Amino acid sequence: MPIFTLVAIVFGVFAGVVDFQPLSTLLAFISEVFIRALKLLSMPIIFLSLVVTISGMSSGDEARVLLRRVFGLTLLTTIAAASVALVLFLFIEPAGVRLPPEALGGSAPDAGKSYLEYVLNIIPSNWVQPFVEGNVLGVLLIALLLSFAILSLDEEHRLRMHGMLASLYEAVMKITKWLVQVIPIAVCAFVFLFVKDLQKGANISQLGMYLVTIVLANLMQALVVLPLLLRFYGVSPWRLFKSMMPALQIAFFSKSSSCTMPLAIECAEERANISPRTARFVFPLCTTINMNACAGFILITVMFVGQTNGVHFSIFEAIAWVLIATISAVGNAGVPMGCFFLTSALLATMNVPLTLMGVILPFYGLLDMLETAINVWSDSCVAAAVDSKEINYDKA
Repeated sequence: MPIFTLVAIVFGVFAGVVDFQPLSTLLAFISEVFIRALKLLSMPIIFLSLVVTISGMSSGDEARVLLRRVFGLTLLTTIAAASVALVLFLFIEPAGVRLPPEALGGSAPDAGKSYLEYVLNIIPSNWVQPFVEGNVLGVLLIALLLSFAILSLDEEHRLRMHGMLASLYEAVMKITKWLVQVIPIAVCAFVFLFVKDLQKGANISQLGMYLVTIVLANLMQALVVLPLLLRFYGVSPWRLFKSMMPALQIAFFSKSSSCTMPLAIECAEERANISPRTARFVFPLCTTINMNACAGFILITVMFVGQTNGVHFSIFEAIAWVLIATISAVGNAGVPMGCFFLTSALLATMNVPLTLMGVILPFYGLLDMLETAINVWSDSCVAAAVDSKEINYDKA
C-alpha cells in the first residue's frame, strides 16, 4: 500500500502540473465518488462502532467495575487529550484563522438561536433524522441511549442484540475494507486538487503548522497529562515508563495496539508489578476504547481542514468537538486506518472537501507510529491507576 500511495502522489502532482483536461475531469469525478462513499459509510460506522463497543461489555458486576474504574479513567484521559488538542489548536492557529471575537465574548453559535435551541437541535425527533441530516451529535446520542438500553436487558436478549449489531458492523466494515483498497486512487485525485489549489495561491506552510500542532498535542498528553494522573494515584511515571518500554517500542514500530497487547500485558505483570487480573482485564478493553491520541487527531484535523475550507467554529462549537472527538475515539475500534478514516467520515458529514486529507495521508504513517505508542502508554497508565486501588471484582 505505501508504494502505491507514493505512486499516486507523484501521478497526482504530475496531473496537476500538466492540467490535461480529460484527466482533470476524471480525477475530479473520482474524488467526488470517494467523498460520496465516505458519506454513505460515515454515519453507520460512527453509530455501530460505538454501540457494538459498549453493548459488548458484560452486565452485572463486571460492567459496574468497568464503568466505575476503567471506563471512567478512559473517558477522563480521552477528554483531557481532546481538550489539550483544542487549547494548542487555538494557541498555534495552524489554519491561520482566529475564532470570531463575538464567539469568544460568549454569543450564541447562531445569531438567531439561543444555546438551548442549539442543544435542542441535537436531540432528534425520530431515529432516521440525524442519519439523513448528518447530525453527528444526534447519532452519538442515539448510539449511547441504545447501548446502555441493551446493557440493561437480560443476558439472552443482550447477547442476541449485540450479536446482530456486531454482524451488521462487520458487514459495513467489509464494505469499508473494499473502499480502503482503492485509497491510492483517491489520494491521486486529492493531490491533483491540492496542486490546483496551490496554483491558485494556497498556503502550504499551514500544513507544517498542522503537523506541529498534532505532535505537540500528543507529547503534552504523554509527558504531562498522563504522568499527572499517575502521580495522583501514587504511581511513579518514570518507573512505569521504564517497565513498559519494550511494549512501547513495539507499538511505535508496529503501529498496532492489538499486536502489542500480549507484550504490554507481560511487561505490566512482570516488570511493572501490576496484578495479572488487572492487566488481563484492562489491556484488552483499553486496546478497544482507550484512544487518547485518536481524540486529539480528530479534533485538530477536523478544525484544521474545516477552517482551511472556510468553516467557522464558535467557541461553543469548538468545545462541542471535544465531546464529539472523545466519543468518536472511544467507538473507534475496528475501523481500518484508525482515526484517519473516522476523521474523514466526520468531515464528509460536514460537506467539507477532503482534498487536504489526501495530502495529510502520506504523513499519517509517521503520526500513527507516535499515536499508537501513546495509546499503549495511556493503557498502561490506566492499568497502573486501577491497580493502585484494591478492587474486589466479585463484589464491586
